[in-house]
Formats: sequence, structure tokens, C-alpha cells
Amino acid sequence: MQLHSFFNSSTSYRVRIALALKGLSYDYLPVNIRTGAHHEPQYVEHINPSAAVPALVDGDFRLGQSLAIVDYLDAVYPEPRLIPLDPHQRARVLELAYLVSCDMHPVNNLRVLRYLQDVLGASPEQKDAWYRHWITEGMAGVERLLARDRQGDWCFGDQPTLADCCLVPQIANALRMNCDLSAYPRSLEIYRRALEHPAFEVAQPQRQPDYVG
Repeated sequence: MQLHSFFNSSTSYRVRIALALKGLSYDYLPVNIRTGAHHEPQYVEHINPSAAVPALVDGDFRLGQSLAIVDYLDAVYPEPRLIPLDPHQRARVLELAYLVSCDMHPVNNLRVLRYLQDVLGASPEQKDAWYRHWITEGMAGVERLLARDRQGDWCFGDQPTLADCCLVPQIANALRMNCDLSAYPRSLEIYRRALEHPAFEVAQPQRQPDYVG
């Protein structure tokens, strides 16, 4: 198995966590999205037509999009499950995962921030204000979901799920961008627990072979 990944990509981070939770070994193949390696014709044509990271190669099967990858891993390597089978539990996990991956991450990823600065002419201060606005909007929603539905030590139970795989990288990125997350104690509690979990620890950006400080 191969994972095409970038150390600081939160979507790649999600998949690294999932692979570690399932105890699956893989070859790490760096794709530097800062230098545009994800747009190189060879990568787009043969690995990921979406021109993005992550991309998983499992034998002859190639797949992009982090949530699709985790769903695939659950289907082929089902233990431990990250997306519950129970309809209500599944819906809760996906609700939070989608809030992070659909509402928060897309408006704050590298290509959007670069477009704001390089094409629309936003100042660094305006770009940072944009980022923090969407973090505040999204994390407030996450915290309300956890206040309503959280069970156990993690987002939804006593074991990590896809919700935790999405939430932890988003918090890591927000902290890296100097966002104040003190208003979200439930989320931070889960994040701190994850820092002590071996699967989350080994998936951290600074543990990856392409890490640049």
C-alpha cells in the first residue's frame, strides 16, 4: 500500500491517523503541494485526477479524497471501524466529520489562501482574518455538536472514529495559525487526548519524512 501525502496537509493527516488506527503499513510518498507537485502531469494522470493529496494506492486500486479513502479502508480493513454501522452513531460521526471537511477545511486550505493573497490581493492581515473567521464559525458548531451528542472519551464513544480523525488535524492547523481555541474546551480535551494516543502521535506532521519545520 502507498500513501501520497504532504506532511502539513490536514486531509493527508486524517488518512495517516486512520491507517495507524487500523495498524496498516504503507509506503509514504511525499507530494509537495507548496511547490505544485500535485499538478505535475504524471501525478494527475496516473495517481490522482483531482490533483490533490492524499491519494491511496492499494494494489491496482487508486483513490483520492480523504473521506472516501477512510470509507474504503473501513470496507476492506474493517477493524477497528471508524464509521460505525449503527445508523444513528454513523450519522453523528459523519455529521461532525462533514462539518470539518466540508464547511471548514475547503475555505481555509492552501489553494484558497493563496488565491486570496495572490489573485485577489488580500493582505497577510486580511488572509489571517479570513482564516480565523471560518475557524471560529466551524469550531463553534463542532463544540455545539459535542455538547449535544458526545459520549465517552472521544467525540462519539470510547474509541476514535472518523470524527476524531477529522477534528484533530483541523485543531492542529488552527493552533499552528495562532487561533484562540479556548472557547472550545470539549474539542481541546479530545485533541489533548489524541496527542497521547500512539496512532495520532505517529501521524503528526512533524513525524513525517517530508517534514520541514
